[in-house]
Amino acid sequence: MTETAKLLIATRNPGKLREYEQLLAGMPMKLTALNEEGISDDIAETGESFADNAIHKAQGYARVSGLLTLADDSGLEVDALDGEPGVHSARYAGPDATDEERYQLLLERLRDVPWEERGARFRCVIAVAQPEGRVWTAEGTCEGVIAFAPKGEHGFGYDPVFYLPEHQKTMAELAPEVKNRISHRARAAEGIRATLHRILRRQDVSGSR
Repeated sequence: MTETAKLLIATRNPGKLREYEQLLAGMPMKLTALNEEGISDDIAETGESFADNAIHKAQGYARVSGLLTLADDSGLEVDALDGEPGVHSARYAGPDATDEERYQLLLERLRDVPWEERGARFRCVIAVAQPEGRVWTAEGTCEGVIAFAPKGEHGFGYDPVFYLPEHQKTMAELAPEVKNRISHRARAAEGIRATLHRILRRQDVSGSR
């Protein structure tokens, strides 16, 4: 290609954009976000699974932007809560709640749950869609335990209360380069890299709007 291909990351969250810039480092693509492309549309996450939501967002924003688009949906599944908050992770404690309010509500609901029953996992599904609607997906998970109290300054979301026994730290205590090797999003991103390489080889990606 004569110009660097664009990959729209369907987010307005600067933390997530930075994470993808690290996860997809080395790809011959310019990552851009909704705000940078002047896209004000909000595509609601109305699906019943992470895959439903990721595909819906990727296809919707690809149509709006005319760009190859990557969207993900991810969340926390807590065994003692029968998989909650699941697809509602981002809206747990209400649509306008802060990250801290969400994980504090989670801790409150697990207040009487012993350590050995606090198993949980982060799950991420990434979808990549072309403007004409073709879509690919990849999934990744990361197993852990919900801590009794938050700890750590890195990351976002539920990271401060997601404890990784093999590292003896919460996700928020890990250096970003470590998190980006082991996180659910990192594992899904590794799966989607091969798809992006295939698309680039076919030169099927629109480089500009």
